[in-house]
Amino acid sequence: MDSYSEVVTGVAKALTPCVIHVELKGHDRRRSGSGSGFIIASDGFAVTSAHVVRGQEGGNAGLADGSEYDFEVVGSDPLADLAVLRLQASGLSPVELGDANDLVVGQLVVAVGSPLGFAGTVTAGVVSALGRALPTSDGQVSRLVENVIQTDAALHPGNSGGALVNAEAKVVGVNTAVVGAPIGQGLGLAVPINPTTRSIISSLISDGVVRRSYLGIVGGVRPLPPRVSAQLDRTEGVEVSEVVPGSPAEAAGLKPEDIVISIDGEAVFGVGDLQAAMTGQRIRALVDLEIVRNGELETISAMPAELS
Repeated sequence: MDSYSEVVTGVAKALTPCVIHVELKGHDRRRSGSGSGFIIASDGFAVTSAHVVRGQEGGNAGLADGSEYDFEVVGSDPLADLAVLRLQASGLSPVELGDANDLVVGQLVVAVGSPLGFAGTVTAGVVSALGRALPTSDGQVSRLVENVIQTDAALHPGNSGGALVNAEAKVVGVNTAVVGAPIGQGLGLAVPINPTTRSIISSLISDGVVRRSYLGIVGGVRPLPPRVSAQLDRTEGVEVSEVVPGSPAEAAGLKPEDIVISIDGEAVFGVGDLQAAMTGQRIRALVDLEIVRNGELETISAMPAELS
């Protein structure tokens, strides 16, 4: 075989035993939906997309060898489009997780899942873009999943929750969406596996939920004033375009046109950095916000509330 085929077949051999076909069952035990997932621990923990299991408590998971196991939904985070399942099984083959932060555009990736109900299907392509944003919602709160991976590996309904894998057979993303109509235009999105999503998965395993703090601002990336940019040796921050009434940001005195550049000394370059900083540990904890206001550096204190 040529080198390309050797890589893809090697990934397929390594991942196929670790990927599951997810069948959802309603209260009347009738099939209510399906998707894909992958095993992350030998004692039955698996990851899928939150929208695959939305509103469900459990179902049936099928492996490539024909074995089937009941599962329960341990936790689901619609704002990251990630969910953790627990299969009633042990001795399973887990995947090896990679880091999407190491990906580059043009890199080979392989998608393994159950598109259109065909379990154990493998497709290959490249990372066609990085740094995309995916809007998510839990019905009350909206959020952007940052640094989403765009790929031209063929994805179809049922691929959601499946593994996006690099040439080293490490999972770097969770396939989540097919873009465009009709289905199959060669443009798919995957939630990245990186330190942020690893933390989310850990929280879902241990607590069943992900707690987040929030300030209550709407904003976007803006260039810093030249003098401040030269002083800090950086070019961008997050400009406040709107302050939510009654929010911690309003109580702290944040105003439209302020530019947030750090939280407790952690640099904020974009909205993703701001979201990543709003962890559960910062709920009702005083934080220092470094901002640029009227061309001058200032520090103000804020106490984030819990996002609910």
